[in-house]
Amino acid sequence: MRLLIIGPQGAGKGTQATLLAQGYGIPHVSTGDLFREHIASGSQLGLAIKAFTDSGALVPDEVTQQMVTERLAAPDAHAGWLLDGFPRNLTQARWLDALLEEREEPLDLAVLLEAPDEVLLDRLLSRGRSDDTAEAISRRLAIYHRETVPMIDYYDGKTVRVDGVGEVHEVQQRLRKAIDAALHAGD
Repeated sequence: MRLLIIGPQGAGKGTQATLLAQGYGIPHVSTGDLFREHIASGSQLGLAIKAFTDSGALVPDEVTQQMVTERLAAPDAHAGWLLDGFPRNLTQARWLDALLEEREEPLDLAVLLEAPDEVLLDRLLSRGRSDDTAEAISRRLAIYHRETVPMIDYYDGKTVRVDGVGEVHEVQQRLRKAIDAALHAGD
């Protein structure tokens, strides 16, 4: 099973992805976690990532793609994976499709975790992090709407939309039900 989880910051993707991956017995591949692991390891890739993040720049696609390629080739990912945090735009989505096509491992589903911007703003502000100001959150949500939302049409036919508002266990039940229904629709 090869899944993407897509959604705006504050929708609960990380929490839900961890639970889904555990439930389906596949690795949760979070690009944010991979960035942190590479930086902590002091690897050449980690040093490159650190240079970008320390300067406040986005990590270039080529670096992220190298990291994702390596991670999806790991032995524990052969039976499937849940990718979280990548792709974030159409260019990255097309690149991922080409990689999966080359490996003859097509994507099964893109799971879209949805929540209204007002709910996301409240959730993110309640975290109390210094970088979570209303202005910064609004900027990040605008980037999500501009760059990530177009991917939903790109994955048309493979997208499952799930309401991300509610208690963690309620959202998890909705996700599992929607994924299972989509994967077994042709049975």
